[in-house]
Amino acid sequence: MEQIASHCGNSYQGKVVSTDAADADFAQKKLVMQVRECSEDELRIPFHVGGDHSRTWVISRTEEGLRLKHDHRHADGSEDAVTQYGGDSAMINAGRAEFPVDPFSIELFQREGLETSVTNVWAMEISDDVFAYELSRENRFFRVEFDLTTPVAAPPPPWGAEG
Repeated sequence: MEQIASHCGNSYQGKVVSTDAADADFAQKKLVMQVRECSEDELRIPFHVGGDHSRTWVISRTEEGLRLKHDHRHADGSEDAVTQYGGDSAMINAGRAEFPVDPFSIELFQREGLETSVTNVWAMEISDDVFAYELSRENRFFRVEFDLTTPVAAPPPPWGAEG
């Protein structure tokens, strides 16, 4: 968390580096992450995809490690039906944390008809030059990398956030 928090207030452009055909449209859009809100126990990192400002990664401390949640909002600020999913990571190795899907998220995915997501594992990785976000499961791998060496202009606030 400290490594990511050191970038608080900065925004960075990224690119999809995985090769899944399902991400072709996504990869054509401008991708920007912003380390927007930082406290000792929680980081809020909006992930902007073109003009879509619906996604915020929320990283918080637990007694055993870190928790990753995905806060998804509509343009009016209301929560999406599929939101607050993620998992806990007890082990962090060399700037990388993996977050296997938690029971809340499995139940949410099943309720919303997203059965393929019940085995999701998300990961976040940081080095001096790159911040990466991953999603993996059987027959699916997505990875986006952000260049931490070159801050970019801050995007608009994520949907549901104040100013």
